[in-house]
Amino acid sequence: MKVKVFDENHEKDLEEEINNFIEEMEPEILDIKFSVSVSVFSEEQVYCFSALILYK
Repeated sequence: MKVKVFDENHEKDLEEEINNFIEEMEPEILDIKFSVSVSVFSEEQVYCFSALILYK
C-alpha cells in the first residue's frame, strides 16, 4: 500500500491534480480522504483543500 497527499488552494486545482495522478499512474485506489480548512490572514480568507489517497 502507498499514500499520496495533495494540497491546493482551490478545489479545481485539487481536482486537476488528482485526475492527473490517476491518469498517469492508473493506481488501484483503496480509499480517498478529503478535507477543507479555512483561516484568516490579514483580513483575507485562505482555503486549503487536501486529499489523501491510499492505493496499490
